[in-house]
Parts: sequence; structure tokens; C-alpha cells
Amino acid sequence: MKKLLIFGVLCCLCGILSAQIKKSDLKILYVGGSSDIEVFGRNTDSATVQKDAMARTVSFEKMLKQYFKTVGVVQGKDYTMDLSDGYDVTIFDGKIKELTPRKIVRDANGNVTEYKQAAFLTEDFNRPAIVIAEMGETLGRSIGLKTDWYCLCLDANAHHFRAEHPIFNGPFPVKMTVQMQPTPEDAYHYAYYYDGKIPDSIPMWKVQTKGYKTDEGFRVGMVSRPWGFEDSPDAEYISSGVCAKTLDAVAIGRHGNFLHWGFSASPRYMTDEAKTVFANAVVYISQFAGQVPVARKYNDRIATREYLKELKYLATRAAWQERVEMDKEWAKQRLEKKAKAEAKQAKGETLTEDEQMMLNFKPQPPMTYEDMLKRYQDNAFEMFGTNEQAYLDYYDSNKDRFYGGEGSYVLTVDEDVKAWGIPNNDIRLLDKAITEWEKGGETERAQRVLERYTLCRFGTPQEWRSWYEANKGRLFFTESGGWLFMVNTRDADVPGNDYSFKEQKLATASDGPVNKPETDDKNPVRAVMTVEKGADGTQVLVVQVKIHRGYHIYASVGQGDPFIPTTLDFALPAGYEKAGDLQRSSFKGYGSTGTTIYEDKAEFRQSIRGTGVGTVQCTFGYQCCDAHICFPPAKLKLSVNVD
Repeated sequence: MKKLLIFGVLCCLCGILSAQIKKSDLKILYVGGSSDIEVFGRNTDSATVQKDAMARTVSFEKMLKQYFKTVGVVQGKDYTMDLSDGYDVTIFDGKIKELTPRKIVRDANGNVTEYKQAAFLTEDFNRPAIVIAEMGETLGRSIGLKTDWYCLCLDANAHHFRAEHPIFNGPFPVKMTVQMQPTPEDAYHYAYYYDGKIPDSIPMWKVQTKGYKTDEGFRVGMVSRPWGFEDSPDAEYISSGVCAKTLDAVAIGRHGNFLHWGFSASPRYMTDEAKTVFANAVVYISQFAGQVPVARKYNDRIATREYLKELKYLATRAAWQERVEMDKEWAKQRLEKKAKAEAKQAKGETLTEDEQMMLNFKPQPPMTYEDMLKRYQDNAFEMFGTNEQAYLDYYDSNKDRFYGGEGSYVLTVDEDVKAWGIPNNDIRLLDKAITEWEKGGETERAQRVLERYTLCRFGTPQEWRSWYEANKGRLFFTESGGWLFMVNTRDADVPGNDYSFKEQKLATASDGPVNKPETDDKNPVRAVMTVEKGADGTQVLVVQVKIHRGYHIYASVGQGDPFIPTTLDFALPAGYEKAGDLQRSSFKGYGSTGTTIYEDKAEFRQSIRGTGVGTVQCTFGYQCCDAHICFPPAKLKLSVNVD
């Protein structure tokens, strides 16, 4: 990643922006509908958002007409795919109409067994397109784009950009202003992914004049996962940006005929150089007409080999001690704030919401090394217990044998690959399997390997050999696309790229059924509401929340963080009223901004008084995250009868 910082190349970026731009003959369609106002998890007035969305549309139209002779504008609600046929590039900046709705299938116990995102585009949509901010996730999830939702946490500056890339060099001249800026603090949380020591400062260029960190309520941009983004020839990383994730999170990148522009601002809040880079990006993606993605990332939480870096780090006592010390210091600071809140309360003074929360704070017992291993090492803990070196040796010695094609962040040693001693991303593995089948050797193992690592389903070794010999020069291995050998071609008559041969279309649900205590990666948050008898004739509404291991939801959000805090909105039946404030369980620290989280479980208690029979409705709002993803905000509907 550090190779991207080529200072010599940066000098080539400096040119003089022509006073008169020579317009391109490309025909551009802008699809609007979104605004510069952040709407996720906020109760923003809809009329205000709509007014701002129209202003955003006008600003994009005006800017695009400075660079292109023909610019069409349509709102997302009025867009249909055939409209793109009349244009060279379509810019998606607003949600379009669904082709098929979201689908959730549950088993008899209420657990999610199948979840498919709503589809907005068909997989054969082959027109060049730019997807802005979260549109890469919204429009791309159902068709397997790599522009997935790693985090809605992208701010205003770009860094680790490939300065030699065409979008920074033309056809419209760009004058880049590159300055050394402090390394984003959140990057240090993921230092184990970085080769070498993270520098104190890195070169950046300003994309937006406003960002969510400095301008409250401003729209937040989206970064995609970097792991496996470039493991197929149809995708390329272009730039990262200031966010709450790794230094190589993808802020700008291309997958097939789609270019992800993760920054959120309209031209009203873009720098002059960003406007030109965006125009160059439009020209650049225009050349990919007809080049739909070959590798498809249907499972946004598929593990890649990069995940081993995190597993190794989380197996060390150093990681455990770092967490213990951080928790200790954080608890000390919160106890001091709690004491101040208690003193203020004793004087009869009114407490702020944050001070009310501080009254509930209770220091948690320090996590033991064994507890941390149980939390993060899953089945490996059963094998190695608290033997740190055993974990490190296990991950290193089996690096070429791990398989992650199923589940959410799951890596397992492939015993078939281990037996043959050939890395599973080495094309020799296919040749070995076909040879074994041809000579009548380990045919069952050979068939398992061929089915696991390809999308072909031939019935004879002769058919396998013919396919292999015809395509071995253009086979590539993709982990993010399913841990598969695929053929670098878009020719539908060539076998090897049809995902219908393998159930890879795995997705996740951030919400789950109510009143079910079980959690898993598909159902990371569960909640149930009950009622207890309280003192003085009151009743107590108790909302118990279970959070899957490794995930968390937010108690409060510090200034500058893009997360959404947990909320409970009670609707009481006639004759009832609240009796006192909402009581919350204790929380844990998360970073240095003051953000706090709930892990494992949380409990909320609201006393009410009244008479009569009725039903209490509670809307439980939250945002669930783990170390790799922050889901969009979700809401659960809870209810309980009172009398």
C-alpha cells in the first residue's frame, strides 16, 4: 500500500486548468434524488431534504454541462434502465425503483435462513455508470458489485490515491493540491493490516469543502472493503479517504462497468480540482461499455486471506494487554465524569442526557486473555486454549490452505488441499485434480476440489481436461468472488463464470425476528420487551437486547463520529404515562471521541403508571457494527400488553 505514495508522480499532476474547457462529446445522464443532508438515523424534515435534493440536482447539472455537451437529468423515481441506452455514462445519485423487493425467509424458530436485498438493476446491465456514496451498496449489492458497504464514514479528504491513474491526469487538466495531513486516528486501530509502522502524516488532497466531521448534519460518504477488491482483472482500486476504517478502504474504485465515487458532496461543496477529477472519472468509465463484472461478490462478509492478519493479532497477549489498558484508562475517565454528575444531581441541578447516562456507568471487570480468545478465535480456541504461539504457527503454516468461500468471516483449513500440498489459489491444484480423476486415483477428493474451486460441473475427466487446457492461460483466482478459479472472459458460451452453479448469493440481515434470544451473523441483534411490577403501583417496561459475539451497538456517539446511537421510542396506550427517565445498562468505551457501545447484552427499563388494559409499542432503533462493517441503521418493533 505504501507504494501508492509516489511523490515523484505527484509532481506530474500539477497543470494549469484551462480558462476555457473544451467540452467532451460524451452524452451523460444524471439520476438524482439524494441530498447533501445526512438522513440515516436522523429525523430530518422531509421538505427540507427534498428542497436540498433539488438544489443538489441543479448543481450537478450545471457542473456536468461545463465539461460535456449533452447532459440529461432524471429523478431516480422516474428512471428505467432503457434510458441509459441513449447515453455514454449514467451517474446514479438517487435511489431508483425496485425491480424485485427485499426477501427475508425465516425458519420455524424465526431465524433468518435466506436474505436477498432488493434488486434495482439486472446483472446484465452493461452501460458505464458512476455510483455515488452509498449508491454503490444500494444498487450494487444484488448484482455482486465489490462496491459494498464497509462503512458509511467517509469524510472530505482523499489519501493513498494512485496519482498515475487517468482520472487524475486527463483529459481535463487537473491542478492537484497535495498536502501532508495527520494520519486519521481510526487507522491506528487497524495497524495490524499495515505493512510496517503507520506514519504520523500522509499526503492528502481535499475533495470536499464540507464533511461530516466538521459540519454537523452533512452527508457522510461510503468506503468499500479493500480485501479482495483487486483479486479479479475486472476491478481496480483508485483512492482511499479519511474514514473510520483501514488506510486502504476503497473511496474510489472500479468494478466492471461501475465506478464507485464514495465521496458524498455535490458540486456545491466540491473543490475545483475534485470537480475536474470527477469529470475525468466520467470520461474514464465511458470506455467500459459492455464490460460487466466477471467476478461477483454476493457475500459482502466473505473472508479473504487478509483476515488472517487480524486473527493473528487478536491471538496475542499484546493485543489483550492493549485492550485492558485502554479499558482501564477509559473507565477512570468515566468514573470522574460520573462523580461530577452525581455532585450536580445532589445540588438539585438539571442533568444533561449524557450526564444522566453517566449515572448508570459501572466499571466492567477486565477482560481476561482467555475471554478474548473465546470471543475472537471461535473453534481455534478449542484446539489451542491460551497457547499464543500455537495460534500464530497454525495461521502461518496453513496460510495457503485456508478456505473462506462460505459464511461470514469464516476461514477453515481445506484438508483436501492440505493432503496434496498445493496452495488453493495455485492453478496446479486444478491440474492435479483432473489428473487424479483421469488415472482413477483419488477421484472423490478430485471431484470435491473441482466443485469447490470452480463454477463448472462436468461429468467426465475428459470434459474437465478439455476445459482446463482451453482456458488455463486466462484463469484467475478470486477470494472475494467466492474462492473460485474463473475465466477472464465475458463470453457467455465459455463455462466457468456462471454463479448459478453454486449458491454464492449469501447476504445478511441487520434486523431479526422479535422475541427470539438467539443471535448469529445473520441475526446479530435480538430484542424482547417484557413488563414487571414496579413500586407505588407503577409498571416497568424492560427491553432486553442480546448482541452477537464480536458485534456492538452504540450507547452514545461522540462528536465527529458517524455512528447512530441506540434509541427507544415508546407509544403508550390511553391512560398511561412515563414515570421517570429511561434507565440504561452500563456501557463501554469506543475510541477517544467519547463514543460508547453495548457489547454482548444491554437492558433498558422505563417505568410507567396508569390504569386500564392496552398494548405498549416500542420502536427500538440501533446501528450494529463489528470490526469490518457498520450496517445501515435498523429498527425493531416491540410490543407488550399492560393492565
